[in-house]
Parts: sequence; structure tokens; C-alpha cells
Amino acid sequence: AIGVIFAAFITTDNLSKDNITVTGSAYEIVKSDSANWTFSIKAKEPTKVQAYKVIKQQIPVVKKYLMSKGFAENQIEIKLSNTYESYKSNPHTGYATNIVEYYNYEQPITVSTNDVEKIKDLSTRYEDLVEQGINISSYEQPQYHYSKLAELKVKLLKNASSDARDRAKSMLKSNHNRVGKIRSAKMGVFQITPVDSNDVSDSGFNDLSSIEKKVTAVANITFAIK
Repeated sequence: AIGVIFAAFITTDNLSKDNITVTGSAYEIVKSDSANWTFSIKAKEPTKVQAYKVIKQQIPVVKKYLMSKGFAENQIEIKLSNTYESYKSNPHTGYATNIVEYYNYEQPITVSTNDVEKIKDLSTRYEDLVEQGINISSYEQPQYHYSKLAELKVKLLKNASSDARDRAKSMLKSNHNRVGKIRSAKMGVFQITPVDSNDVSDSGFNDLSSIEKKVTAVANITFAIK
């Protein structure tokens, strides 16, 4: 973790005769400790059997390549394949006919590891497979996860609540008042974003695209005034 920074926002509307309402926040920057990436190898051939044979021959090549990059065999998962037909077009109308032009076979493969940098490197540098004649593509970016998020949320909510109390103390000090008991507390949704992002969402933000993430908690607390 790089650190924790606190902030709070107070307006005069939040101060009444008996209560003060303060919004405190806290965030911490963490580094993902696991990752996965799903890509597909593809083949298109005149028959479904031919397309299957091409993929069957390429799977061992892909697995060998992945293992040469440091992935263990149990970190490589061969997913459920997908096949579909592409139809010829009528040269006069441009519309598709019911005549099959070729069969498409897609074989998704998921790679998972605790070495997040290894996934990042794989997703941006797989030219060796392309050079071997393997048609590889991916419809999604690698996903990066942080396993200790539950513990971190508890910590950040505590820090956000403490921050709200500190801010309330600072505001009341000039009036020679003190912060009393909590009258009510409302915890906001968590925002998990890339480090340099200010994105927020009413339902919470959960970024999986970044290795380093900023996890933010917000607490809206009403205190009694002594």
C-alpha cells in the first residue's frame, strides 16, 4: 500500500443547534495480487471437422508457448468451444444465402496467476504465436484482482469515520463546542478505480483493468454537539 489520504467536506447547512453532519473519506492505493486473461484461437475451414482438427493441432502449441513463459499447466484452462457457420452472399443482391461458405471454430483459453506482471506481458506480447500461424484474438482485457479487499474495506470505513470526527472537531473548535455521540451514520458505496481516475458511481465502481487501484470509502456521520 502506498498510503492513506483523508478528506472531508462540510457546509454550513450541515450544522444545526444540536447536531453536526460531516462527510469523511479515506482511500488507499493497493496493488493487485492475482490476474486472469481469456483469449481465443480461431480457425475457419470448409467443414466443421477440418476446423476442429486445426484447433486440436494448435492447442498443444499454445500450451507449450504459455509454459515457456512461466505459466504452470494448472494455470491454463481450456474453456468450452464455440462453432458457427458463415454463409455465402448472393453476388447480385448482397444478401446472405443458405449456402455455407466456411465453418468457424473458436477455442477460448483462460490463463490465471498470482504474477500480475506476467499476465500483462502476455496480453501485450504474443507475436510468437501469430508468427506460428495461430489466429489469436481477445474480446476482453486482462482482469486484475485484489484478494484482501474485504479487510481493506473495514479498515477504510473506520478511517473515514475517524476523519469525519476530526473534521467535526475542527469546525466546532472555534465555537468552543465539542463533538458528542454519533446520532446517525451512513456508509457510502466503495469506489475502486485506477489510481489516476476520478470516476464515481452511485452504485459503486469496481475497476478490474488496472494493476494498481485506488479504493475509496465514504462515511456520512451526524454527531451530537456538546
